[in-house]
Amino acid sequence: MTRLRIGLVGTGPWASATYAPGLALHPDVDFSGIWGRRPEAAAALAATHATTAYADVDELFAASDAVAFAVPPDVQAPLAERAAAAGCHLLLDKPVATTPDGARQLAEAAGRAGVASVVFFTLRFAAVTSAWLDEQTATGGWFTGRADWYGSFYAPDGGAAASVSPWRASRGGLWDVGPHALSMLMPVLGDVTAVTAAPGPGDTAHLILRHAGGASSTATLSLTAPVKCAGLTVELRGTSGTVVLPSWDEPTDPFRRAVDGLAEAARTGVAHPCDVRFGLRVTEILAEAEDRIAAA
Repeated sequence: MTRLRIGLVGTGPWASATYAPGLALHPDVDFSGIWGRRPEAAAALAATHATTAYADVDELFAASDAVAFAVPPDVQAPLAERAAAAGCHLLLDKPVATTPDGARQLAEAAGRAGVASVVFFTLRFAAVTSAWLDEQTATGGWFTGRADWYGSFYAPDGGAAASVSPWRASRGGLWDVGPHALSMLMPVLGDVTAVTAAPGPGDTAHLILRHAGGASSTATLSLTAPVKCAGLTVELRGTSGTVVLPSWDEPTDPFRRAVDGLAEAARTGVAHPCDVRFGLRVTEILAEAEDRIAAA
C-alpha cells in the first residue's frame, strides 16, 4: 500500500480547521470523501477540498482504506466500530469514548477486524514535544511528575465557546485535556495503578496518580481558568534533576504526523503506541477519576 484513501467523518470546527485541510494537503493521501450529520455542511467542506460528500456513512467507508473521526467521543465510538467492521483503519480523536464499555467495544472491534489505529493525542505527534518525551523515557529514573493544563475555553473572560463544542462544555477539562496529560505522563512513568481525584473551581479536576514501578504524578485539568493564568506545564523530577516540557506551536504538523503513524501501522502491522488500546486505558483512568470526583 503506497497511498491511503482516507475519509473524514465530521464537519465541525476541528474537522474544518485541521482534519480536512490536513488530509487534502498530505502528499501520500487520497482524500476519499466526507460524511457529516448535516449534509449541507459536508457538501460545503467537500467542495472546499475537492472531494466527495457522502450521504451514507457506509458508502464513505466502502470508498476508503482508513477513516479519520472529528466528532464527539460517544458519537465516534459506534461509528468507528462500523468503520473497522468495513475493514477501515482508524484515525481517532481523543478521548475515544467517555465510557469504558464504549471504548472497550471499539478496541475489540478493531482487534477483530485486524485494522490499525491511531488516537490523535496532539502532544504525542508534535515534533518538539514528542522528541522531549522520547528523551525523558530513555533517561528514566523519574520520581514524580505533573501535567497541568489550565485552559480558558469556557472561562467568563474566555469567549462564548459552549455553542461551538457542546460535549466539551458538558464534560469539562477532565475529558478534554485530561487525555493529553495522561498521554505525556504514562509513557514515562508507567501505567496508572491508583487514582485519587477531587473537584476544583468551575470544571477544574485535580488528580493524584500512582504509576507502575512506584512513581507518582499529579494533574490539574481545567477549561474554565481565567485567561491570564491559562497555560500548559509538564514537569518531571528524578535522579537526573528536573525537566520541563518546552513550548511548542505547530498547528498543522502534528496531524500530518498522526496520519503518517497510521499509514506506518497499516503497512507494517506493528501497533502504534497511541493505538485504540492506549485510548481505552486513558478512558478507564478518566472514568475512575470522574467517579471519585462525583463521590467527593
